[in-house]
Amino acid sequence: MTFKSGFVAILGRPNVGKSTFLNHVMGQKIAIMSDKAQTTRNKIMGIYTTEQEQIVFIDTPGIHKPKTALGDFMVESAYSTLREVDTVLFMVPADEARGKGDDMIIERLKQAKVPVILVVNKIDKVHPDQLLAQIDDFRQQMDFQEIVPISALQGNNVSRLIDILSDNLEEGFQYFPADQITDHPERFLVSEMIREKVLHLTREEIPHSVAVVIDSMKRDEETDKIHIRATIMVERDSQKGIVIGKGGSMLKKIGSLARRDIELMLGDKIFLETWVKVKKNWRDKKLDLADFGYNKKEY
Repeated sequence: MTFKSGFVAILGRPNVGKSTFLNHVMGQKIAIMSDKAQTTRNKIMGIYTTEQEQIVFIDTPGIHKPKTALGDFMVESAYSTLREVDTVLFMVPADEARGKGDDMIIERLKQAKVPVILVVNKIDKVHPDQLLAQIDDFRQQMDFQEIVPISALQGNNVSRLIDILSDNLEEGFQYFPADQITDHPERFLVSEMIREKVLHLTREEIPHSVAVVIDSMKRDEETDKIHIRATIMVERDSQKGIVIGKGGSMLKKIGSLARRDIELMLGDKIFLETWVKVKKNWRDKKLDLADFGYNKKEY
């Protein structure tokens, strides 16, 4: 039996469900989720392997009009995948009409030299008539190889999409071990899980200004726990106060929720220490962006 493999990019505007889809396919959380736009900042790789195939999914930052150097990094990071993959999934939400952001992405996709599949997500939120109108509208904008309506949250039709991708695969190598599910190191995933809790628990002025740096991560021989020291970076003193909370209450809640997810991912008990530091305007400073893991060498 021949083995097939390929790389698949997931592109779309912010908050259309790309990370939810990837987590569903992988059967566990490898990409953080939030109802805040621009949650995903780096390309996240999810490696789906069976006995017959290996599909390497690349979840990309939501494409938007950038206002900072971090925004530039995120958008270029997303578009760079068009040069790296065999198929593109262009994801749009069923419950929102096509907008300027979608049109901007479509113009770039028309130049892509690989098949593009339109994935209409969140079908659980709309009436079938609305879904059909949405599909018809997008069909007139570009010649997609396939159009697949899904609900990433509920899993509706996701298996059909996987089957279509499998049919498109060509004979190839198994690029990663069968038990590997992502290319990112554990430190990156830990930092993302902490950042996810900040996004969930804080109000609008905070999310885009937060970065999380893992200062150290090692096993404590006495307690047999993994000791993690992490710093939450913000841009202003007022934001630091919000993240810490009255008497440290918010920081304690962030740590408690993050610890639960990190222990589940690592399969081990952890001791998590978190601090909050102010790094003014870090999103527009190249050195800070590189220090916090947003390095253009990635692409």
